[in-house]
Amino acid sequence: MDLIQFWTVCAANGIVLEQEQLAAFDRYARELRYWNERVNLVSRADIEYLYERHFLHSLAPLKYLSIHPRANCIDIGTGAGLPGIPLAIARPDLHMLLIEAVAKKARLVALFASHTGLPNLQVKRARVEELHEAPSYCTAFDFAFARAVASLPTLLSWAQPLLKPTGQLIAYKGGDLSRELHAAQSRFPQARFTVQDIRFHGAPWFEENQKRLVFCRLAPAENS
Repeated sequence: MDLIQFWTVCAANGIVLEQEQLAAFDRYARELRYWNERVNLVSRADIEYLYERHFLHSLAPLKYLSIHPRANCIDIGTGAGLPGIPLAIARPDLHMLLIEAVAKKARLVALFASHTGLPNLQVKRARVEELHEAPSYCTAFDFAFARAVASLPTLLSWAQPLLKPTGQLIAYKGGDLSRELHAAQSRFPQARFTVQDIRFHGAPWFEENQKRLVFCRLAPAENS
């Protein structure tokens, strides 16, 4: 999938991108390919499939989830800037904080983010647990995104202190999730989970590989 095919598939699925947004994706792709030769950011087997398997995948929540304007979002364990940078490019109104614990990766992601020119896109090198100790981050976020980072119980333990009472965790997953969902429900009995199969018109790879989104909402506490 090249840039034009990416734009076409996005449009066919209700994700409309303007010319300057396509230019931002193009630059991001070129920089990722360049730096991936020096730092392991994306699987070598996937680097030639950036637009489909990484950028389009990152944008999947925009097809299924209503994200209100100027929502405060956090990308937990962003790695190469995924899904946070694609989401921020497609929705420049969002306030997006990318968290990455590995210093080398965090520096590169900060470089990629700066080249988008988006003022609401920020990168912080930290372990997500460190944010739990900072009052400015606790219960501050409407949405937490996590792509290929950890199990659902672990992700919820990381995200819960950071999310507003009405907030949601969006986890990018695949395959059979029954055991993982059971473990998460046992650990967080108040949580509500919705599993969404990812289907993109014009991109059958997602169905063929059983790619899914898990929307996790922690029910408000009693008497809240």
